[in-house]
Amino acid sequence: MRVLKFGGTSVGSVASIRNVKSISCTGKDKKLLVLSAMSGVTNQLVSITKYITSGNLAGVSKLIGNLETKHFEVIDNLIQDELVQFETKKEISLILTELETVTKLEYSEEVNSRIVTSGERMLSCIFSKYLESCGIQNNLLDARDFMQVNNLENPDTALVSTLLENTLSSLPETDIYITQGFVRRDEHTKISTLRRGGSDYTATILGAALNAEEVQIWTDIDGFHNNDPRYVEKTHPIAELSFEEAAELAYFGAKILHPQTVSPVINKNIPVYLKNTFTPHLPGTRISGESTGQGLKAISAKDGITAIKIKSNRMLMAHGFLRKIFEVFDRNQTAIDMITTSEIAISLTIDDNRNLDKIIEEIGDYGEIIVERDHSIICLVGEGVIEDKKASRIFELLHDTSIRMISYGGSNNNISLLVATSNKINVLQKLHQKVFEVKPVYEYV
Repeated sequence: MRVLKFGGTSVGSVASIRNVKSISCTGKDKKLLVLSAMSGVTNQLVSITKYITSGNLAGVSKLIGNLETKHFEVIDNLIQDELVQFETKKEISLILTELETVTKLEYSEEVNSRIVTSGERMLSCIFSKYLESCGIQNNLLDARDFMQVNNLENPDTALVSTLLENTLSSLPETDIYITQGFVRRDEHTKISTLRRGGSDYTATILGAALNAEEVQIWTDIDGFHNNDPRYVEKTHPIAELSFEEAAELAYFGAKILHPQTVSPVINKNIPVYLKNTFTPHLPGTRISGESTGQGLKAISAKDGITAIKIKSNRMLMAHGFLRKIFEVFDRNQTAIDMITTSEIAISLTIDDNRNLDKIIEEIGDYGEIIVERDHSIICLVGEGVIEDKKASRIFELLHDTSIRMISYGGSNNNISLLVATSNKINVLQKLHQKVFEVKPVYEYV
């Protein structure tokens, strides 16, 4: 069994959906397809939740109408069989009617989740019916029946496996199964999500649950690039990455992959392939447990970082001081990304400001607090990167670039720099010039 995940841009138009059909129906092996919502749909659903909380019922009704029009137009252009067209529109209408009903319930996290996961339900239904109209047998699975993920950081893939096997045992065997990404049930069995971009995570959780041969993540980018191609010229895709390298890059901002994607498949050594839906013949990036060579491989950047500096002439070196600081962040369920210390101060960074006011209040007794927002962490990744002679060139940036913090040596695979977000693009471009050659790792024919 192979697990193939297709993102929003991969299913964003009729032509794209036809392309997904071509990719997913190649070969005789069994496949489980994990589908996102059409591009732009989840954003509309998020807008619906905002309209609900602001009491804009007319806005809610208008957006639901827009969603119906969008999906019905896709059905009309994608499915030629009139009977299947009718059946598909009926199914979509039922989902939209349920959506309308949910919008009238008392607002809660579960209501929010039921709304924002509707896009995956509609697209997977349309794609299943489309394959049916082409004479391709498939089974549409409801991910809510088996995506029981009680702990987002440590999903119980054995539990998912048991629930998924129960679901599959009640269905006729086929070569293609289709389900939704993003959605899950939480520890209270309530509808929840794997957070934005979570369809990647769905795919690897299911890959681990099925002991899949491989997981393929299909997007509109031809694999991990060695820098952000939106801001830097002459980047190139990386042929091979280790699980650890990919995890570092994803956590520190590489948009192509959800930060937790690789964690479920590491222990089972299931390779993950990043491929481009629109150029499927290109190799993309293979992520596995195999050693892929030493040295610097890629740079990524993570925005939305807040730096917190705690200055204390009195307590910093006192026994237990750091423990007390960490306990504050732990109580407020806020992870720390970077940390540096001096004789009289400790500086650290977070990417989640939801409980920042409480944190500042609690640590205010320990010293003077300085908060700096709108920063970015730039991360240089590669196995043994701190021993790579090229990596030392990053310090040349100090001549003309303001670097707020440097984490060097905390990990053999990662060097991190904290800069003002307004300076991020400049730093990415300068780093690229200093540490990468123009010649790509591999070239396309």
